[in-house]
Amino acid sequence: MSFPSIQSIVKKYGLLPDKNHSKRYGQNFIFDETVTQRIAAFARLPKDAFVLEVGPGPGGLTRSLLNYEPANLVAIEYDPLCVNALSYLVEAYPNFKVLQKDALNVELVRLQKSEIKKPIHIVANLPYNIGTELLVRWLHQLPLIGSMTLMFQKEVANRIQADIGNGEYGRLSVLTQNLCTVEHGFDLPPEVFTPAPKIESSVIHIRPKTEAESYLPLLPVLEQITQAAFHQRRKQVKGPLKAVFGDDTVAMLEKVDARGEMRAENLTPAQYMRLAELKRG
Repeated sequence: MSFPSIQSIVKKYGLLPDKNHSKRYGQNFIFDETVTQRIAAFARLPKDAFVLEVGPGPGGLTRSLLNYEPANLVAIEYDPLCVNALSYLVEAYPNFKVLQKDALNVELVRLQKSEIKKPIHIVANLPYNIGTELLVRWLHQLPLIGSMTLMFQKEVANRIQADIGNGEYGRLSVLTQNLCTVEHGFDLPPEVFTPAPKIESSVIHIRPKTEAESYLPLLPVLEQITQAAFHQRRKQVKGPLKAVFGDDTVAMLEKVDARGEMRAENLTPAQYMRLAELKRG
């Protein structure tokens, strides 16, 4: 199908009339179709997939996703101006619909019940102000998810993928890597976006591990442990973890082959998960 350019859609619906509006909704649009096609290709969507896009804006990435002929593509968009701007795609594609909602309030199980019951493949240029929070919420809903192809600010993407001993390794690394495999795709410079942010962005592919569902009951405990450990990451880990394990802290660390004198960034994701198992009992 032939559609107007994304630039013309943005102009027609007044999507970037002032900086305060775009900042409020965390909007940074991609006009270059080659970039959106690259993101869609990296998602490696299965045939007839059920796809969820968060923050579609004027529909640049949406168009590229629709080219892969998903069975369903549901877009969550909070900005009413963008919802109106997407009407041309709703009219053109019966498999596409837009929900005007806050993505933080969308439970995937309810979304799935309203559509075909398939694994949900999430593809999104995430608003920078809520990207991390959305990822953690989705980790709690992994049994419903087939994959996540997500764009974050590069700093956040690096934290998700970081190895132990790395200064960027932290709570987000441990939570994600225990439950998922993470693959780095590519980085995007600020000039790809309108308005241009002050930082680079990265696209990563996240896929749930086969054992992820069995670990989900431990996730709240793992969050508690990593929150304590990395809140004071420069201290010996036995100090911060005393808030979780009390006088048993050193003994618990020894059970996972760790020492109390180590720092939080020197414990592997598997060691943190084992601590969560010991805490839960």
